[in-house]
Amino acid sequence: MNGLTRAEQGKVYLVGAGPGSLELLTLRAHSLISSASCLLHDDLVSTEILSLASSDALVRNVGKRCGAKTITQEEINTWIVEYAEAGHSVVRLKSGDPLLFGRAAEEIDALQHAAIPFEVIPGVSAGFAAAAVAGLPLTGRITNSRVLFATRHLAAGATNGLAGIAPNVSLVLYMPGRDYAAIAKELSANGWPANTRCLVVSSLGTPSQQWKKCDLRDLPHLAHLPAPVLMLFVPAEKEAFEQPG
Repeated sequence: MNGLTRAEQGKVYLVGAGPGSLELLTLRAHSLISSASCLLHDDLVSTEILSLASSDALVRNVGKRCGAKTITQEEINTWIVEYAEAGHSVVRLKSGDPLLFGRAAEEIDALQHAAIPFEVIPGVSAGFAAAAVAGLPLTGRITNSRVLFATRHLAAGATNGLAGIAPNVSLVLYMPGRDYAAIAKELSANGWPANTRCLVVSSLGTPSQQWKKCDLRDLPHLAHLPAPVLMLFVPAEKEAFEQPG
């Protein structure tokens, strides 16, 4: 890792860990994780990536899973600021990309309010990684020119729904929850055809990764995959993709 910038004292880095595999971690992320004196990480960051941290670094899990409220976002914001003010080089490590469903807006606001210098280091988003797993292009020069990244869940578990999402995009759905039937019903109500291709991916980028494909009409009957789950919905006129062996 010679020649790459090391983490600076008193500075915060919002770092994307990618979908989980060490091989998909950027070189800059690798360098910062390895050199930071404080690492505050999400629950979904793999142990393989966490093992890069220095043996004398302060490492804290500040993640939330399935609505568990062991720590609030306000507490995380406070720790980020306090550790930086104490002279630590702080890596706030997030799965995927920090700026996509990663609560980065709240943390950036806290850092700016406290006048703490920071950088954002992008990572491979789970949406792109999932499409790569299936060899599924999200756009086509003729068939499709738009991709929508969405989630059904907002703060405090509120469901935002999928109202207004028309069937002329590729939809990447984060944190879809377990009600597959409700998702199919909402998309069908928006005019999505019954033969829309669906991809459901579980534990992306980990040794326990698994995925299934089906048509939208069959999604309500698909066996639930264990969380974390991500879904892709692709217009039927696109090329079909095959289940891996």
